[in-house]
Amino acid sequence: MTHTLSLTRRGALGALASVAGGLAFAQNNAPSTVRIGYQKSSTLIVVLKTQGTLERQLAPLGVKIGWHEFTSGLPLLEALNLDNLDFSADVADTVPVFAQAAGAKLTFVAQEAPSPSAQAIVVRADSPLRSVADLKGRKVGFAKAAGVHYLLIAALDKAGLTFKDIEPAYLTPADGRAAFERGAIDAWVVWDPFLSAAQRQSSVRVLADGTGIASYQRYYLAGTPFAQSRPDVLRVLYGELQKAGAWVKQKPKDAAALLAPVWGLDAATVEQANARRSYEVRPVVAGGLGEQQRIADAFFAEKLLPRKIDALDVALFTPGA
Repeated sequence: MTHTLSLTRRGALGALASVAGGLAFAQNNAPSTVRIGYQKSSTLIVVLKTQGTLERQLAPLGVKIGWHEFTSGLPLLEALNLDNLDFSADVADTVPVFAQAAGAKLTFVAQEAPSPSAQAIVVRADSPLRSVADLKGRKVGFAKAAGVHYLLIAALDKAGLTFKDIEPAYLTPADGRAAFERGAIDAWVVWDPFLSAAQRQSSVRVLADGTGIASYQRYYLAGTPFAQSRPDVLRVLYGELQKAGAWVKQKPKDAAALLAPVWGLDAATVEQANARRSYEVRPVVAGGLGEQQRIADAFFAEKLLPRKIDALDVALFTPGA
């Protein structure tokens, strides 16, 4: 009996040593740099980057930051899936759907509460188009896979039209504005701060925004290997994003003054844009992904996705775990 107990103890101690060794190996091999991808319109990450907040908060963990700017969300998530990035600043709710369809294994870290009026379908002030139904047969510019892509599909559906009833022109915000102002497209679908800039600097009229059509929730994601190896880093990122979101809403003029030179816009335009965004950073829960499924189904129905996807088939990060 004593001999058996001794062997059992020896086995248990060996198992504990093995686990400890495995943990030490994981810690020693955990990434010491977090590569963050962002867009110019990634407000909260731009705030944190400009203020140097993340560098200060991650220093005690021995973690440095690599910054990588992208012009749109889809290539950003492609880079995340290819392990060229570790963390993605906010992307529109549509972008993860395309990434999922491509087989990407990503972890949802956080979500911004809905901001439906922060994206809209606009026409020039002198345009004969008066409603979304008038877009039939017209050329409409927008960024592929962006939140405005779903807004357009949903707005067309509400007006009794389909995506096939328009002529799509896939354009970045900069190219879209240029095409819009020279009359190369009949309508433009765009999000803030580009929307506010167009409204304040050009003669535009809104045909429809996302109110009652598309919630426009933005998501922060991480590469799953990074999420599994550095949850401590993700907890810091999550907490600082929450603080930055609260600061932008509580100090709108200060936030506008900080962001204006970074965005190349005047402070009044930035303040208008920020007023339409919620910036309420919260956890992603399975019960809150209903619209993600509607987005996925809408894109699949229009043959814009290669396969049907389950919006719940994703990894979710729990900030307090």
